[in-house]
Amino acid sequence: MDIQQNILTAIGHTPLVKLNKLVGPNDATVLVKCEFMNPGASIKDRMALYIIEKAEREGKLKPGGTIVENTSGNTGMGVALAAAVKGYKCIFTMPDKMSLEKINRLKAMGAQVVVTPTNVPAEDPRSYYETSKRLAKETPGAFMLNQYHNPDNIEAHYHTTGPEIFQQTDGKIDYFVSGLGTGGTMSGAGKFLKEKIPGLKNVGVDPEGSVYEGYFKTGKLTEPHVYKVEGIGEDMLCGAMDFKVVDDVRQVDDRMCFNAARRLAREEGIFAGGSSGAAVHVAVQLAKEVGKGKTIVVVLPDSGSSYISKFHSDEWMRDNGFMQEKGAGTVRDIIGAKPRDLKTAKRGDRVDHVVETMRSNGISQMPVVSDDGRAVGMVHEYDLLNALVANKVKFQDSIDPIVAPLQGAVSAEASIDRLREIFARDNVAVVKDGETVVAIVTKIDLIDHLHRTAS
Repeated sequence: MDIQQNILTAIGHTPLVKLNKLVGPNDATVLVKCEFMNPGASIKDRMALYIIEKAEREGKLKPGGTIVENTSGNTGMGVALAAAVKGYKCIFTMPDKMSLEKINRLKAMGAQVVVTPTNVPAEDPRSYYETSKRLAKETPGAFMLNQYHNPDNIEAHYHTTGPEIFQQTDGKIDYFVSGLGTGGTMSGAGKFLKEKIPGLKNVGVDPEGSVYEGYFKTGKLTEPHVYKVEGIGEDMLCGAMDFKVVDDVRQVDDRMCFNAARRLAREEGIFAGGSSGAAVHVAVQLAKEVGKGKTIVVVLPDSGSSYISKFHSDEWMRDNGFMQEKGAGTVRDIIGAKPRDLKTAKRGDRVDHVVETMRSNGISQMPVVSDDGRAVGMVHEYDLLNALVANKVKFQDSIDPIVAPLQGAVSAEASIDRLREIFARDNVAVVKDGETVVAIVTKIDLIDHLHRTAS
């Protein structure tokens, strides 16, 4: 008889499924790791159980204790499962952007849930990070997983997720794609796979508004801002994020995440969350780039059941501006209206050469690209001026120390309304086709387009 001893022994061993409709016949093979098929409906079951059982062995979590953790919902569910079986109490803090389904699911498991504001810095005492720390100090016998900075988070995926993928594929994969949240999945599974598979490339996925993509490419932290996709991205650097195992980080926006997740459900029959959509969007893009004969494995962290009232709802998508209304304009309408002679700089270019290019072309910023044409950042006139005045660089020096992370990126298919959001934070929008910058759109470009198309 094949019987699980309890629900916790059913964690892991999730299937690997081939995508058939989202990729073309000349694209790479894309295999999705269906982590939403864990008992708690997410990949976080693995990490929660691993850390709890290690804490038990080390005497950090004692019988009858209370587990406190800040969570976007999925870690909380994994912890709640283990707590129910093992007899622990739970207190979770969650940002108020999380779906009501996630909050009520934790309460249904007997947990106490404290909802905190989303739009505050991580160090703010009201944030879900700081609130959980305070509650852990105030609660007798409390144990905090500290998933964002705990190396055991990495260990969990090094010992479970990575080996499973290796065994399921016989080690015959070329790319591993994973969203970056706490960083544990990429840092653990990605490390294991790199050790076992020569030439494997690990590609991280980061939402616009998070700090990872900019930090990976420039070594500088961007100013984080709120985004709607859940369970992916961060407003701080996490101790569980090991950039040494990462080969590339690609950025997505909310629309890309939600549309890909909806296509997964409607075309592949796979009902997954927004972070899954984010990873699939990048994996499908990568599949076109690398072509037939390569294999990509992508992690689907959680289920779509937590987002029925959000992006899986047409009404919610419409209300939040994510469904393209018939006749609505796109960024392509603007950049296609006139020829674009995009000026770019390269890593290692001298300051004086970049200054001369800006002066002679009347521009105040330039994308910085790698040798293969992929965008890595931006050099701004203002940053050049400050660095020169402060004597941090000289005209004959390289621009590299003053390259800023790329912000305000959009695809050519983004709606014109999306530009207004970007212009509220940035002076320009950077239009990307995959990882290549194809145009810069300014406020006056948008005004000019609206004037020309006014009826």
